[in-house]
Amino acid sequence: MKIYNTMSRQKEEFQPLEPGRLKLYACGPTVYNYFHIGNARAFVVFDVLRRYFEHLGYEVIYVQNITDIDDRIIQQSIDEGISFHDVAAKYTKAYFEDCAALGLKAPSVQPKATDVMPEIIALIDKLVQLGNAYEAGGDVYFAAQTLPQYGALSGKKLDDQLAGARVEENAQKRHPADFTLWKKSKPGEPVWQSPWGEGRPGWHSECVVMSQKYLGETFDIHGGGVDLVFPHHENELAQATAITGKPLANYWMHNGFLNIDGEKMSKSLKNFFTAREILAEYPAEAIRFFFLSKHYRSPIDFNREVIEESDRAVKTLYASLKSILSADFSEDEIASSANCLSSEFDAAMNDDLNTAKAIAVLFELAKSARNEKLHDELRKNNAYMLIKLGRVLGFFQNLRAELADRTPDLSRQLIDLIVAYRMDARAAKDWAASDRIRDDLARLGIELKDSREGSTWTIKEK
Repeated sequence: MKIYNTMSRQKEEFQPLEPGRLKLYACGPTVYNYFHIGNARAFVVFDVLRRYFEHLGYEVIYVQNITDIDDRIIQQSIDEGISFHDVAAKYTKAYFEDCAALGLKAPSVQPKATDVMPEIIALIDKLVQLGNAYEAGGDVYFAAQTLPQYGALSGKKLDDQLAGARVEENAQKRHPADFTLWKKSKPGEPVWQSPWGEGRPGWHSECVVMSQKYLGETFDIHGGGVDLVFPHHENELAQATAITGKPLANYWMHNGFLNIDGEKMSKSLKNFFTAREILAEYPAEAIRFFFLSKHYRSPIDFNREVIEESDRAVKTLYASLKSILSADFSEDEIASSANCLSSEFDAAMNDDLNTAKAIAVLFELAKSARNEKLHDELRKNNAYMLIKLGRVLGFFQNLRAELADRTPDLSRQLIDLIVAYRMDARAAKDWAASDRIRDDLARLGIELKDSREGSTWTIKEK
């Protein structure tokens, strides 16, 4: 398997620290509100990475943090008139609910920042003792100039950050690139006791402690959105390197931005959507398909038309399964199914998690599963392989319920059959027959929608 490593800026062959075991850390939410649709992309990407390694037979230890103390949490507690504990508890609960709705597997470990406060203070204290950090006015800063390799992950050099910087904005800092490890608390804010007085940690120290506590000084993969490369991940790496002299992770993976109708998502532009809002409008698998139909490192543009296309594509996969399977399908047969397309699926996923190409394999299997010219046993085997590989991407999690919901309406079955015949005509480039079937159905009030993945139909309301 090859992974694009942000550190080296190239694809590298993946070599685990321990054979057969993957140690993965991906940044989780700061629980001051419902997480937005851009966050959801990162959560889905690393859920699929974890699922794929499990598919390959790895034991995966997946750690994802929850930041439950932060400036934004404190501000939200003021806005809502409740304690920061209550804000964090409220939105942590919402986070779990929304993750379940998206079909995300729970991480192996999901620590909270407030649970590891003694370890965070100990980390900062050690950095001070080593001379990599200094105290000023009750705050503690990491001295970036003490680490020659600072900027290796992001490519940002200290000299570049100095140019044009307004040092007077924080006279306590020795260098503009120095970042906060410990903040002196203001009146009314939550506090913890430390060698530098009452305060709370900076964001960058929390993830260092939580990742190393459960995965060791160096682990396999650290992931997150591309917006976290700098300063968050750069500053995590700096602290870990200063203390251990080792890399925090061997591979750094970052997913691309999500834009809304061609623009960056922003509350000021009123194009800011939470995952909860989008889940109320569209099925979770349509959202998952939308994210995975593009390569994870590519920027992706969110709009409702594309989501609706994704929904139709997912329904096409289900229609293919319904054409040959019932709700009493065999899990054993799924596990033992074999097909030459499985190697194409693995080749796509092994090429830096190319889910777009992997999805194309699913549609090849779907096409075979609904092909009535093939023997039923072959169709079933293809359907089982479709389920097996689809689950690697997080699809078909409630398949029995979906297959059990088969309307015994003969007219519905006949429409599906006619649509299947039309798809065969399209595949044979018999455009006259294809158009005739479409027009005849339209006269009966049945509207067809075509996409690259197949055709779906709806009955027009009179």
